[in-house]
Amino acid sequence: MNGPEIHIDFAPELRLFVPTKRREGRSAVVTDGVSTLGHVVESLGVPLTEAGRLLADGREVPVSHIPVAGEFIEVLAVERPQKVPGAPLRFLLDVHLGTLARRLRLLGVDAAYESEDIGDAALAALSAREQRVMLSRDRGLLHRRELWAGAYVYSHRTDEQLRDVLGRFAPGLAPWTRCTACNAPLREADKETVRERLEHGTRTSYDVFAECSSCERVYWRGAHHASLEAIVDEAVREFGTAGTCPVDRAG
Repeated sequence: MNGPEIHIDFAPELRLFVPTKRREGRSAVVTDGVSTLGHVVESLGVPLTEAGRLLADGREVPVSHIPVAGEFIEVLAVERPQKVPGAPLRFLLDVHLGTLARRLRLLGVDAAYESEDIGDAALAALSAREQRVMLSRDRGLLHRRELWAGAYVYSHRTDEQLRDVLGRFAPGLAPWTRCTACNAPLREADKETVRERLEHGTRTSYDVFAECSSCERVYWRGAHHASLEAIVDEAVREFGTAGTCPVDRAG
């Protein structure tokens, strides 16, 4: 670029996206004089999904703003909870976030998940077609224009990922109401109707069941109920109210 020089500063939360030399605070950027501020921000490494308000000399400007010489640009982080246009709030997770997808489904959050790598273009198109917020740790994917909405998942740890998503988007929670395998709603199931799909030990030890309305996976209160209940209780305590469902284990 060979045009107006501006100065830019990124919120601390966004500095992991930018080159090391820009992580200390305000730094100079030479622009081409025609590119939008949104383009400049992305060219420096920050997906617009992660950028909140943009300030030019203290006044808020849109991503379409063309920076002029001498302007001081501040790129703030997304405000939480983040408002997403449209309803209901739904998510799409890439191939690397399967455990997070299952945790969200455990809490009753609509979380579609691609278990195979279908490519960034296909994921972005699916996000747009189904109006789902794309959750990913792939920065390149979050730069794609086709995305309906997106968010970077900042941690490698599933428990921290879950808290990040719940804190950022504040989805309604309805634990124990969604299939953790395929994301469809659960329904109550009479023991006799699912008997043939149960192992002998399960048939003799449990009486309350549910099944997925789509894949017909059977759920009951299993040996690992306590660990799942702890996840649910912690999420509900911090982020929302609990729904009710008597089962949590798939056979």
